[in-house]
Amino acid sequence: MRRIIQLALFLSVFFLGFLAIDYYIFNRLGMLLGVSQTIITIMVIIFTAAYPVAAVLEGTLSNEFTRIVYTLSATWMGIALVLGYTLLVYEILNFVFNIPSFTAGIAVIIVASVISAYSIVNSLHLNIREIEIPILNLERELRIAQISDTHIGPIRNSGFMKEIVKKISLLNPDLVLITGDLVEGTVGLHPSMFDSINKLKSRIFFVTGNHDMYGGLKNVFEVLKTTNINILRNEVVEFEGLQIVGVGYSTQRNYLKTVLPGLNIDKSKPSLLMYHVPIEVEYASEAGIDLQLSGHTHKGQIFPLNFLGRLVFPYFQGLYNHNGTQVYVSPGTGTWGPPMRSGSKSEITLINLKKK
Repeated sequence: MRRIIQLALFLSVFFLGFLAIDYYIFNRLGMLLGVSQTIITIMVIIFTAAYPVAAVLEGTLSNEFTRIVYTLSATWMGIALVLGYTLLVYEILNFVFNIPSFTAGIAVIIVASVISAYSIVNSLHLNIREIEIPILNLERELRIAQISDTHIGPIRNSGFMKEIVKKISLLNPDLVLITGDLVEGTVGLHPSMFDSINKLKSRIFFVTGNHDMYGGLKNVFEVLKTTNINILRNEVVEFEGLQIVGVGYSTQRNYLKTVLPGLNIDKSKPSLLMYHVPIEVEYASEAGIDLQLSGHTHKGQIFPLNFLGRLVFPYFQGLYNHNGTQVYVSPGTGTWGPPMRSGSKSEITLINLKKK
């Protein structure tokens, strides 16, 4: 019940925020281009209602048509954000240069279109980032492929999963670690979405993220039953002398503080924690964790959210060190909502664990 209430509150705040953005965009552009108020009102209603309506259709019907509608409405959310900050830049410049209204309106649309097109194309490229991390008491060097926030669903589905598997196979890792938000969570799932992952020869471990919970963990686990993915639910497994600690997502405050002391973690052996959100690192450090792998932040995904995200998450993207515990935060392999990225890249991370 608590999870449902939190999700409802999040969606309500999200919808109201999106309504405010749409209202500003269409009213301001309407004033600049001389569009009637009636048309503006109709546009605000249609474009704001598009995404929730599309989500309901995709969740109940799920066919080619609903997926196209869902993709278009989700893409509009990103375009609206780009239009919003482009208009704000115009407002600032207009104080100085007094730009003619119609010219300004056309310029805003052109600039926002270029940025949006770049963001869509940029999100389609899967980048490989290779890093080296030294670990004490490691028996042998290990190659780990980390993916996070794939958000498999109506937009990025089986084709995207195949591309991920293809790129990971070329890396030949010992382990594949999925640090949450494997699925979009708000729409239906199909077992065929994950068929390709069984082609990987590496051991695969997965911990849940917040989006995996939205559609019900039972449904996610049921779909993954036919795959080679090992789901870690607050447990420790050992691989080649490395302790892999998997803790699933929780809305509970100080969750790692509660869970980690109850797990059988040997501090004399190297350990790696998989936890979706890059928080509570101090508790991981107290538990003797050598490396924490997280995701969740998407590195903001779309400018200027990458600046806002840094205010929320001190460990935002990349490699950090907290009292000897290293933390790597993935910018995400897929996208949530708009299939767009500006100021960030979709990433598969190849982590080379070296003996320290």
